[in-house]
Amino acid sequence: MHTQTDLIHIFEAMRPTLMGLAYRILGSVSDAEDAVQDTYLKLIKSDTQGINNPKAWLSTVCTRRCLDMLRSANKTRVNYVGAWLPEPIQQVQDDDHSHELAASLTTDFLLLLERLTPKERAAFLLHELLEQSYSDIAKTLTVSEVACRKLVSRAKTHIGREHVRQQLSTQQQETLLSSFEQALRTGDTTHFAKLLTEDVTLTADGGGVVPALLESLEGKEKVLRFIGKKLQRYWLNYSWNLADFNQSRAVVVKDGDQIIAIMTLAHNAKNQISQIFIQRNPNKMKHLLNAKE
Repeated sequence: MHTQTDLIHIFEAMRPTLMGLAYRILGSVSDAEDAVQDTYLKLIKSDTQGINNPKAWLSTVCTRRCLDMLRSANKTRVNYVGAWLPEPIQQVQDDDHSHELAASLTTDFLLLLERLTPKERAAFLLHELLEQSYSDIAKTLTVSEVACRKLVSRAKTHIGREHVRQQLSTQQQETLLSSFEQALRTGDTTHFAKLLTEDVTLTADGGGVVPALLESLEGKEKVLRFIGKKLQRYWLNYSWNLADFNQSRAVVVKDGDQIIAIMTLAHNAKNQISQIFIQRNPNKMKHLLNAKE
Protein backbone atom coordinates (compact mmCIF):
# COMPACT_ATOMS: atom_id res chain seq x y z
CA MET A 1 0.00 0.00 0.00
CA HIS A 2 1.31 3.46 -0.91
CA THR A 3 1.20 6.38 1.48
CA GLN A 4 0.32 9.83 0.16
CA THR A 5 3.99 10.81 0.56
CA ASP A 6 4.98 7.85 -1.62
CA LEU A 7 2.47 8.87 -4.27
CA ILE A 8 3.68 12.46 -4.32
CA HIS A 9 7.25 11.25 -4.85
CA ILE A 10 6.08 9.05 -7.71
CA PHE A 11 4.19 11.98 -9.22
CA GLU A 12 7.24 14.24 -9.07
CA ALA A 13 9.33 11.56 -10.76
CA MET A 14 6.67 11.26 -13.46
CA ARG A 15 6.05 14.99 -13.86
CA PRO A 16 8.36 15.38 -16.93
CA THR A 17 6.67 12.42 -18.64
CA LEU A 18 3.20 13.74 -17.86
CA MET A 19 4.20 17.20 -19.10
CA GLY A 20 5.54 15.71 -22.32
CA LEU A 21 2.35 13.73 -22.87
CA ALA A 22 0.08 16.68 -22.09
CA TYR A 23 2.00 19.05 -24.35
CA ARG A 24 1.86 16.64 -27.27
CA ILE A 25 -1.89 16.19 -26.85
CA LEU A 26 -2.70 19.88 -26.32
CA GLY A 27 -0.02 21.76 -28.26
CA SER A 28 0.03 24.36 -25.50
CA VAL A 29 2.62 24.76 -22.76
CA SER A 30 0.30 26.60 -20.39
CA ASP A 31 -2.56 24.14 -20.90
CA ALA A 32 -0.19 21.20 -20.41
CA GLU A 33 1.05 22.68 -17.15
CA ASP A 34 -2.56 23.11 -16.02
CA ALA A 35 -3.38 19.50 -16.89
CA VAL A 36 -0.40 18.21 -14.92
CA GLN A 37 -1.25 20.43 -11.96
CA ASP A 38 -4.87 19.24 -12.05
CA THR A 39 -3.55 15.67 -11.98
CA TYR A 40 -1.55 16.47 -8.86
CA LEU A 41 -4.53 18.10 -7.16
CA LYS A 42 -6.69 15.06 -7.85
CA LEU A 43 -3.93 12.83 -6.48
CA ILE A 44 -3.68 14.55 -3.11
CA LYS A 45 -7.48 14.51 -2.75
CA SER A 46 -7.83 10.83 -3.63
CA ASP A 47 -8.03 7.81 -1.36
CA THR A 48 -4.56 6.26 -1.50
CA GLN A 49 -6.02 2.79 -0.88
CA GLY A 50 -7.71 2.89 -4.28
CA ILE A 51 -4.46 3.52 -6.19
CA ASN A 52 -2.78 0.17 -6.81
CA ASN A 53 -0.68 1.19 -9.82
CA PRO A 54 0.33 4.85 -9.31
CA LYS A 55 2.01 5.35 -12.70
CA ALA A 56 -0.97 3.97 -14.60
CA TRP A 57 -3.33 6.00 -12.41
CA LEU A 58 -1.43 9.23 -13.03
CA SER A 59 -1.21 8.60 -16.77
CA THR A 60 -4.94 7.90 -16.94
CA VAL A 61 -5.96 10.98 -14.94
CA CYS A 62 -3.66 13.26 -16.93
CA THR A 63 -4.82 11.88 -20.29
CA ARG A 64 -8.50 12.23 -19.43
CA ARG A 65 -7.96 15.78 -18.23
CA CYS A 66 -6.15 16.60 -21.48
CA LEU A 67 -9.03 15.17 -23.52
CA ASP A 68 -11.50 17.36 -21.65
CA MET A 69 -9.33 20.41 -22.28
CA LEU A 70 -8.78 19.46 -25.91
CA ARG A 71 -12.51 19.29 -26.61
CA SER A 72 -12.89 22.77 -25.17
CA ALA A 73 -9.86 24.02 -27.12
CA ASN A 74 -11.25 22.62 -30.36
CA LYS A 75 -14.43 24.64 -29.89
CA THR A 76 -12.33 27.77 -29.38
CA ARG A 77 -10.14 26.85 -32.37
CA VAL A 78 -13.13 27.20 -34.68
CA ASN A 79 -13.09 30.96 -34.07
CA TYR A 80 -9.30 31.29 -34.13
CA VAL A 81 -8.11 34.14 -36.35
CA GLY A 82 -5.72 32.97 -39.06
CA ALA A 83 -3.52 29.88 -39.06
CA TRP A 84 -2.95 27.98 -35.81
CA LEU A 85 0.49 26.77 -34.69
CA PRO A 86 1.38 25.07 -31.39
CA GLU A 87 3.09 27.03 -28.64
CA PRO A 88 6.87 26.79 -28.91
CA ILE A 89 8.53 24.86 -26.12
CA GLN A 90 12.22 24.87 -25.30
CA GLN A 91 12.57 21.59 -23.48
CA VAL A 92 10.56 18.53 -22.51
CA GLN A 93 12.42 16.12 -20.24
CA ASP A 94 11.16 12.73 -21.38
CA ASP A 95 12.34 9.65 -19.54
CA ASP A 96 13.50 8.23 -22.87
CA HIS A 97 15.37 10.61 -25.18
CA SER A 98 14.89 8.40 -28.21
CA HIS A 99 14.70 9.68 -31.78
CA GLU A 100 11.01 8.81 -31.86
CA LEU A 101 10.24 10.96 -28.84
CA ALA A 102 12.35 13.84 -30.12
CA ALA A 103 10.66 13.77 -33.53
CA SER A 104 7.25 13.85 -31.88
CA LEU A 105 7.96 17.34 -30.52
CA THR A 106 8.65 19.05 -33.84
CA THR A 107 6.11 21.55 -35.07
CA ASP A 108 5.33 19.58 -38.21
CA PHE A 109 4.58 16.43 -36.17
CA LEU A 110 2.37 18.32 -33.73
CA LEU A 111 0.42 19.60 -36.72
CA LEU A 112 0.08 16.02 -37.97
CA LEU A 113 -1.52 15.18 -34.63
CA GLU A 114 -4.07 17.90 -35.35
CA ARG A 115 -5.51 15.61 -38.03
CA LEU A 116 -6.61 13.15 -35.39
CA THR A 117 -9.65 13.03 -33.14
CA PRO A 118 -8.89 13.57 -29.44
CA LYS A 119 -9.11 9.84 -28.65
CA GLU A 120 -7.03 8.88 -31.69
CA ARG A 121 -4.36 11.33 -30.60
CA ALA A 122 -4.29 10.06 -27.03
CA ALA A 123 -4.31 6.39 -28.05
CA PHE A 124 -1.51 6.92 -30.55
CA LEU A 125 0.72 8.77 -28.10
CA LEU A 126 0.13 6.36 -25.23
CA HIS A 127 0.86 3.35 -27.44
CA GLU A 128 3.63 4.61 -29.72
CA LEU A 129 5.50 6.89 -27.35
CA LEU A 130 4.80 5.58 -23.85
CA GLU A 131 4.51 1.98 -25.06
CA GLN A 132 1.37 1.24 -23.08
CA SER A 133 -0.61 -1.90 -23.89
CA TYR A 134 -3.90 -1.76 -25.79
CA SER A 135 -5.74 -3.05 -22.73
CA ASP A 136 -4.35 -0.29 -20.49
CA ILE A 137 -5.11 2.40 -23.06
CA ALA A 138 -8.64 1.03 -23.50
CA LYS A 139 -9.24 1.47 -19.76
CA THR A 140 -7.90 5.03 -19.87
CA LEU A 141 -10.13 5.97 -22.80
CA THR A 142 -13.10 3.89 -21.56
CA VAL A 143 -13.39 1.97 -24.83
CA SER A 144 -13.03 -1.70 -25.72
CA GLU A 145 -9.63 -3.11 -26.59
CA VAL A 146 -10.82 -3.71 -30.15
CA ALA A 147 -11.88 -0.07 -30.43
CA CYS A 148 -8.55 1.00 -28.99
CA ARG A 149 -6.64 -0.95 -31.66
CA LYS A 150 -8.75 0.76 -34.32
CA LEU A 151 -7.98 4.17 -32.84
CA VAL A 152 -4.24 3.54 -33.04
CA SER A 153 -4.52 2.06 -36.53
CA ARG A 154 -6.49 5.04 -37.84
CA ALA A 155 -4.00 7.42 -36.25
CA LYS A 156 -1.09 5.70 -37.98
CA THR A 157 -2.92 5.88 -41.29
CA HIS A 158 -3.60 9.59 -40.96
CA ILE A 159 -0.10 10.45 -39.79
CA GLY A 160 1.86 8.04 -41.97
CA ARG A 161 5.51 7.50 -41.20
CA GLU A 162 6.72 11.05 -41.86
CA HIS A 163 7.66 11.61 -38.24
CA VAL A 164 10.36 8.93 -38.19
CA ARG A 165 12.48 10.48 -40.91
CA GLN A 166 16.11 11.31 -40.15
CA GLN A 167 16.47 14.61 -38.38
CA LEU A 168 19.04 17.08 -39.61
CA SER A 169 22.14 17.76 -37.55
CA THR A 170 22.38 21.04 -35.68
CA GLN A 171 24.92 22.29 -38.20
CA GLN A 172 22.66 21.41 -41.14
CA GLN A 173 19.72 23.18 -39.53
CA GLU A 174 21.81 26.26 -38.84
CA THR A 175 22.98 26.31 -42.46
CA LEU A 176 19.37 26.38 -43.67
CA LEU A 177 18.45 29.11 -41.19
CA SER A 178 21.51 31.12 -42.20
CA SER A 179 20.49 30.89 -45.85
CA PHE A 180 17.03 32.15 -44.91
CA GLU A 181 18.53 35.11 -43.05
CA GLN A 182 20.84 35.93 -45.96
CA ALA A 183 17.92 35.92 -48.38
CA LEU A 184 15.89 38.16 -46.09
CA ARG A 185 18.64 40.67 -45.34
CA THR A 186 19.83 41.02 -48.95
CA GLY A 187 16.53 40.50 -50.74
CA ASP A 188 18.34 38.04 -53.04
CA THR A 189 16.56 34.69 -52.79
CA THR A 190 18.46 32.95 -55.61
CA HIS A 191 20.52 30.63 -53.41
CA PHE A 192 17.76 30.09 -50.87
CA ALA A 193 15.38 29.05 -53.65
CA LYS A 194 17.56 26.00 -54.33
CA LEU A 195 16.94 24.77 -50.78
CA LEU A 196 13.14 24.79 -51.03
CA THR A 197 10.74 22.17 -52.30
CA GLU A 198 8.43 23.25 -55.11
CA ASP A 199 5.39 22.90 -52.84
CA VAL A 200 6.95 24.56 -49.78
CA THR A 201 4.51 26.24 -47.39
CA LEU A 202 4.93 29.19 -45.04
CA THR A 203 2.59 29.47 -42.06
CA ALA A 204 2.46 32.37 -39.62
CA ASP A 205 0.37 32.44 -36.44
CA GLY A 206 -0.63 35.88 -35.20
CA GLY A 207 -3.83 34.75 -33.51
CA GLY A 208 -5.54 37.99 -34.45
CA VAL A 209 -3.35 39.75 -31.87
CA VAL A 210 -0.54 40.94 -34.17
CA PRO A 211 -0.34 41.22 -37.98
CA ALA A 212 0.34 37.90 -39.72
CA LEU A 213 -0.74 35.92 -42.75
CA LEU A 214 -4.31 34.72 -42.38
CA GLU A 215 -3.64 31.67 -44.57
CA SER A 216 -0.56 29.64 -45.34
CA LEU A 217 1.38 30.51 -48.47
CA GLU A 218 1.84 27.52 -50.77
CA GLY A 219 4.43 27.14 -53.52
CA LYS A 220 8.03 28.26 -53.92
CA GLU A 221 7.26 31.39 -55.95
CA LYS A 222 4.79 32.82 -53.41
CA VAL A 223 7.02 32.01 -50.44
CA LEU A 224 10.12 33.57 -52.00
CA ARG A 225 8.21 36.69 -53.01
CA PHE A 226 6.92 37.09 -49.45
CA ILE A 227 10.38 36.62 -47.90
CA GLY A 228 12.24 38.84 -50.36
CA LYS A 229 9.76 41.69 -50.57
CA LYS A 230 7.45 41.77 -47.55
CA LEU A 231 9.11 39.93 -44.66
CA GLN A 232 12.36 41.76 -45.34
CA ARG A 233 10.61 45.05 -44.73
CA TYR A 234 9.22 43.82 -41.41
CA TRP A 235 12.25 42.03 -39.98
CA LEU A 236 15.29 43.78 -41.44
CA ASN A 237 16.09 45.84 -38.36
CA TYR A 238 15.42 43.11 -35.81
CA SER A 239 18.11 40.90 -34.23
CA TRP A 240 18.29 37.17 -35.01
CA ASN A 241 19.17 34.72 -32.24
CA LEU A 242 19.56 30.97 -32.56
CA ALA A 243 17.83 28.79 -29.96
CA ASP A 244 16.36 25.31 -29.59
CA PHE A 245 12.60 24.92 -29.74
CA ASN A 246 10.56 21.76 -30.26
CA GLN A 247 13.72 19.68 -30.74
CA SER A 248 14.81 21.89 -33.65
CA ARG A 249 17.13 24.83 -34.15
CA ALA A 250 15.07 27.98 -34.42
CA VAL A 251 15.49 31.69 -35.00
CA VAL A 252 14.22 34.00 -32.29
CA VAL A 253 13.54 37.39 -33.84
CA LYS A 254 13.83 40.19 -31.29
CA ASP A 255 13.29 43.91 -31.02
CA GLY A 256 15.58 44.62 -28.09
CA ASP A 257 14.45 42.20 -25.37
CA GLN A 258 11.01 41.69 -26.89
CA ILE A 259 10.42 38.49 -28.85
CA ILE A 260 8.77 39.35 -32.16
CA ALA A 261 8.70 35.87 -33.68
CA ILE A 262 10.06 32.34 -33.43
CA MET A 263 10.74 30.57 -36.71
CA THR A 264 11.40 26.87 -37.30
CA LEU A 265 11.73 24.78 -40.44
CA ALA A 266 10.67 21.32 -41.55
CA HIS A 267 12.36 19.31 -44.30
CA ASN A 268 11.66 16.41 -46.62
CA ALA A 269 13.64 13.20 -47.16
CA LYS A 270 16.05 15.08 -49.45
CA ASN A 271 16.77 17.63 -46.73
CA GLN A 272 14.97 20.37 -48.64
CA ILE A 273 12.88 22.89 -46.71
CA SER A 274 9.26 21.82 -47.04
CA GLN A 275 7.61 23.98 -44.36
CA ILE A 276 8.38 27.29 -42.67
CA PHE A 277 6.66 28.05 -39.37
CA ILE A 278 6.54 31.55 -37.88
CA GLN A 279 5.03 31.97 -34.43
CA ARG A 280 3.96 35.59 -33.97
CA ASN A 281 1.19 35.30 -31.40
CA PRO A 282 2.53 36.99 -28.23
CA ASN A 283 0.08 35.02 -26.09
CA LYS A 284 1.87 31.84 -27.15
CA MET A 285 5.31 33.22 -26.30
CA LYS A 286 4.65 34.92 -22.98
CA HIS A 287 5.95 31.87 -21.07
CA LEU A 288 9.37 32.51 -22.63
CA LEU A 289 11.11 35.16 -20.57
CA ASN A 290 14.39 34.77 -22.36
CA ALA A 291 15.20 32.50 -25.29
CA LYS A 292 18.39 30.59 -24.70
CA GLU A 293 20.97 31.64 -27.23
